Amino acid sequence: MALETELRGDTQLVLRRLLPAPPERVFAAHTEADLVRRWMVGSPGSEITHCEHDARPGGSFRMRWRGDFPAFEITGEYIALDPPHRIEHVERMHLPEFTTEDTHIVTTFTPEGQGTRMEMVMTFESAEAREAALSTGMLDGMEAC
Repeated sequence: MALETELRGDTQLVLRRLLPAPPERVFAAHTEADLVRRWMVGSPGSEITHCEHDARPGGSFRMRWRGDFPAFEITGEYIALDPPHRIEHVERMHLPEFTTEDTHIVTTFTPEGQGTRMEMVMTFESAEAREAALSTGMLDGMEAC
C-alpha cells in the first residue's frame, strides 16, 4: 500500500495509507514500543537504536535511528488518545544540523475493507518549517516504513 501525500495550505502535510490489519492492531503498532521497533525502521540499512512510548495524555515518546545517514531522533508528547481511532501528539525531529519546531499531528484509523485507512495530518509552525522537514528526506523514510 503506497503512501499518499498531500500538501494542504501552507503548513499542513497529509499522509494516507491503507494498512492490511484492523484498527486495533494498527493503533497498537503506533503506540507500543515493541511493535514500533518492528516496522518503523526506515530505509534499508537503518535501525532504531532507542524506542520508548508512554502512550497516555501527557506521556512522551523518544525514538533514535542510525544508518547510512547522520543519526537523528524524534521526541514528542501525547495530547490525546482514543483507542483504536485517534492519536494526537506533538513531535520534533532532532537532526545534526537543527531541531525542528513542534509539529502538531493528528492520526486517525478508520476500518476499510479488511484493513485500516490511516490518515496523518501534520501541522507545522510555518510554511518554512514544513519545507525544512520535507527537505530532510522524511517522506522517503516514511514510505520505507
